[in-house]
Amino acid sequence: MRLKLPETNLTWLWDRTLFLTRHGSHAYGTNIEGSDEDFKGFAVPPKIYFHGYSKVFEQAEFKKDPDMVVYGVKKFFKLAADCNPSIIEVLFTDPSDHQIVHPLAARILQKRDLFISRKAKHTFSGYAVSQLKKIRSHKRWIDNGPQKPPERSDFGLPANPLIPKNQMDAVMSAIRKQIEAWDVDLTHMDDAARIDLQGRIAEALAEQGVLKDNQWILAGKKLGLDDNFIDLMDRERQFNNAVNEWRSYQTWLATRNEKRSELERKWGYDTKHGMHLVRLMRMCGEILRGEGVKVKRPDAEELLAIRNGLWTYDQLLAWADEKEKEFEQLYAASPLPKSPPVNALDDLLTSVVEEGLNSLPGDGHGR
Repeated sequence: MRLKLPETNLTWLWDRTLFLTRHGSHAYGTNIEGSDEDFKGFAVPPKIYFHGYSKVFEQAEFKKDPDMVVYGVKKFFKLAADCNPSIIEVLFTDPSDHQIVHPLAARILQKRDLFISRKAKHTFSGYAVSQLKKIRSHKRWIDNGPQKPPERSDFGLPANPLIPKNQMDAVMSAIRKQIEAWDVDLTHMDDAARIDLQGRIAEALAEQGVLKDNQWILAGKKLGLDDNFIDLMDRERQFNNAVNEWRSYQTWLATRNEKRSELERKWGYDTKHGMHLVRLMRMCGEILRGEGVKVKRPDAEELLAIRNGLWTYDQLLAWADEKEKEFEQLYAASPLPKSPPVNALDDLLTSVVEEGLNSLPGDGHGR
């Protein structure tokens, strides 16, 4: 064993862990001096977790020395089948990064292509968009962070609210409920389909000029509120948003990672987020073209160069915009199925769990 396993009160965990692998920057080949090591894997818990009612095991997390997450095999299958980027890549790490590979895990690895589907377009792209949001918000703060706390007068508001707080809270709540009533319940959909549909709805509303601010005003009108009252409430809302922005900015200043701060000062944006955005989008394209999940990056040197300022902020945004357009074509032409074969994955998981329950050592009481 190359890795010292952390102590845990789950006395059965390491005996029943089927697979454990290095992931993250060391697995991508983009690690630098001082990069943390991260590990992920999955286990088959004792039968009481399947047949009893008092115990549930979804995952065990360990922070530092090293960072590690071990998932229950059923949860792992669910996340991998949804093409969760940080999970499906676990199945495709280089063998040199593997720490534990039980024969049951080897069976899963032999059939790992079952998990790959066109869902990758939505999930990998969705993760990349989240990186882009962080880059943009930090860039806004770097270039033009708020210099002072917002004041009510900045929004044409009197020093003291004209509307009692309880009345204001009630109106705000009613408006939020009205906006929520317009939303479609997507909780029954899987992650990839929900991300895709939410993006399409947002795009359609944006094309019609129905932005969030417009929705708020339209909801007030729908409730029959007076225009002047809506305007006053809207300015109160904008003031509260500015207060939250100020607090977020102050928190960011106080908790900024020094290494990230250095990158932002030197290059004008968080180039580490930029590197991850490029990696995620490139992996998305590779998967959609049927090239598999390339965890050990063939472009590692270029990714590190991006981290070190190879691309400007404007270059990064322009490249990401082009990739988003390209994904639509790749999705339509992809040789992959729209979703993974449920029955085949069910059969695979059932066989692994049944054999694991009968053959793996460990505390049968599942402490």
